[in-house]
Amino acid sequence: MLLILLYVFIGILAIQLFYYLIVFGKFAFARNQQITPKRIPISVIVCAKNEAENVKKFVPLLAEQNYPDYEIVLIDDASSDETLELFEAFERQYSNIKLVKVQNNEAFWGNKKFALTLGIKAASKEYLLFTDADCYPTSKDWITNMSSRFTMHKTIVLGYGAYEKIKGSFLNKIIRFETMLTATQYFAWAKIGRPYMGVGRNLAYKREEFFRVNGFIDHMSVRSGDDDLFINQAAKGSNTTVCYTTDSFTVSEPKKTWKDWFNQKRRHVSTAKLYKGFDKFQLGLYYFSQLSFLILAVVLLAFQFQWMIVAGLVVFRYIFAWTTLGYAAGKLKEKDVMYWFPIIEIILIFTQLNVFFTNIFSKPVHWK
Repeated sequence: MLLILLYVFIGILAIQLFYYLIVFGKFAFARNQQITPKRIPISVIVCAKNEAENVKKFVPLLAEQNYPDYEIVLIDDASSDETLELFEAFERQYSNIKLVKVQNNEAFWGNKKFALTLGIKAASKEYLLFTDADCYPTSKDWITNMSSRFTMHKTIVLGYGAYEKIKGSFLNKIIRFETMLTATQYFAWAKIGRPYMGVGRNLAYKREEFFRVNGFIDHMSVRSGDDDLFINQAAKGSNTTVCYTTDSFTVSEPKKTWKDWFNQKRRHVSTAKLYKGFDKFQLGLYYFSQLSFLILAVVLLAFQFQWMIVAGLVVFRYIFAWTTLGYAAGKLKEKDVMYWFPIIEIILIFTQLNVFFTNIFSKPVHWK
């Protein structure tokens, strides 16, 4: 029996090697991007619901972008705080701001996708760049960098949405590691020609892509997924590209408690079950290989069965995983989280398992 487990362990290691070197390596070891600025008219779209404090800080940063032809479409999704009043003040202050006011609708009560649809229809430009109300660009050249990736055929651009660093917070390192790993996955699969998701904190596409798939209509009843479910449906290898230049990043305020982060993960995981079959399979296989590798390593080492071989394979696995993700983290300016890689990985594996079982028995809460 232990010999069989050793063979299975080696097979799992081969799967891990495939992911880290063949798949993730497609992004991790890619050359740094160079941009050629373009003058494509852009509509920056921001949807907010009760985000007064955030929009007060971040909308002026969007208005200060160094780009020749863009508008900002601010969508107030029936906020009950001062968000609408702030948006109205910004509309008077900046000539390139357009305001969309969304009233509560019985059929789409509290549905962000309904609000975004109204904003997309109100946009006057054909190319759309999305971010969230609690996000801000890291550079005044954010629009320049993201728009530079558009071509005649590449009409969807996946960007990186980072989280702020909080000194002395281990939870913050976990959140940023997971965000880096997720980006490595969707960037890598997009470069391979199998894009499967993007993040609404930093995402761009031509408006025709939205209407080609009838917008969010196929998953309008699902409260989340205005980013990943839409990309999973609309993105193809032929129409999708990625942007990971440093000046293309956006940054968001991360969750500060384990409970809030866990609930956020529950929302994210709840949409993944609606991905295309291949995408669910490859994500599931990667997680299964992580969990199985850990369990089998512990069992084989506990019984001291061929322990030198097992220990050597464990060390080998961590070296190539650490190397690949280290290069990816370097591209995304998250190298500090890699010092904690083995510990964070184990925490994420069992957190994912907890999220899976928790979502079976209760539904996560979505848009405010």
